[in-house]
Amino acid sequence: MKKILIADDEHKIIMTLEYAFRKAGYQVFIARDGSEVMEIVEKELPDLILLDIMMPKVDGYTTIINLKNKKIYNQIKIIFLSAKSSHEDITKGLQLGADDYITKPYSIKKLIERVEQILG
Repeated sequence: MKKILIADDEHKIIMTLEYAFRKAGYQVFIARDGSEVMEIVEKELPDLILLDIMMPKVDGYTTIINLKNKKIYNQIKIIFLSAKSSHEDITKGLQLGADDYITKPYSIKKLIERVEQILG
């Protein structure tokens, strides 16, 4: 079973995505900020992270930098899932090493399809 980590500080988004991905057959973990992401990654080594940018404590940009600085985490796929939709934000996210950048609002069906494409 593939493991997905959902990192977002909005409760409604977490609950909706958790339900959808569990129903689609994934093992789901939840983080509410970048420091929780690092704790869960160390314990569970997820296959993919859905990463919000604007989170308390440690934001998504800092989190991806922390992940990419540790070679053992380089195989983890990362999709930014953010309300930040400017060309500059998207470019920055992809330059930092994200596999994709999806802006809110989004279709859950299309998001699951994209995750399945990225995970092969």
